Order: sequence, then C-alpha cells, then structure tokens
Amino acid sequence: MATEFSIGDDQGWTINFNYEAWAKEKVFHVGDKLVFKYTAGRHNVFKVNGTAFTNCTIPPANEAITTGNDVITLSTLGRKWYICGVNDHCANYGQKLVITVLEESASPAPAPSNPTTPAPNSAHGISGSRYQLLMAAMVALAFLAV
Repeated sequence: MATEFSIGDDQGWTINFNYEAWAKEKVFHVGDKLVFKYTAGRHNVFKVNGTAFTNCTIPPANEAITTGNDVITLSTLGRKWYICGVNDHCANYGQKLVITVLEESASPAPAPSNPTTPAPNSAHGISGSRYQLLMAAMVALAFLAV
C-alpha cells in the first residue's frame, strides 16, 4: 500500500530544516507520494541529479514545480534528489532532499507450504524465555522499590 509523505512534516518545504535527518528514518517505495507543501512564490521544487544536488545547480525555470502543494509519485527505484531553486535556499539554507526509493512494498508473503516450527529448546525459544524472565524480574524489583 502506498504511503504519502509530507516533506518536512508540519514545517513543510522550507529553509533551515534538516531534510537529511527527516528522511533518515523513513523508507520510500515505488508508488509512494512525496508532497511538498509551501507558500507558492516563496519556494519551488526541482528534481535534479546527484551532481546538481551536491552543487545546488538550479535547472531552467520551466522545469520547476511551483504550486505550493506539489505531489510527486515515486515511479522508479534508486536515488532521487530535490532542491529549491529560489535564491540561495539550497546552497545556504539547506533546502534540499535526497532519498532512496526501494521496490514497491508488497503484501505479507504467504506462509510456506511446509512450515517448520522451531523446537521449544531452540536458541530463539531460550532467548525469548530469558527475556521474559528478565522483564518479570525487573517488574518485581520495581514493585519492591515503591
């Protein structure tokens, strides 16, 4: 199922925002949508290549997306680069975004035809038991401390 990402969340597409940190914890897939929200006329969006991104090279003005509510559907895999081409917003104020687009997210895989159930004494089962025992002990200690 496709996800819609509002770039910069509540801040939107603006200057002096860390888009690298914003994108770091997100996973983008083919079919997802990027929504760039800003006041029209104050910013714009250019899709650029890696070199133009690094150098903040602004493409021709007719390539800009300028509505203030720009929706870009991610249609291919790989790195994608976006910059603001207004004044020096990219170069001096960090208004640029780079993401990596992965394959379209799929529904959960069907169960294998010959499922194997781990033995109760498998490493996974033991570590799970130890974790539960540790958590129970911590809860008991918390009650004793009160």
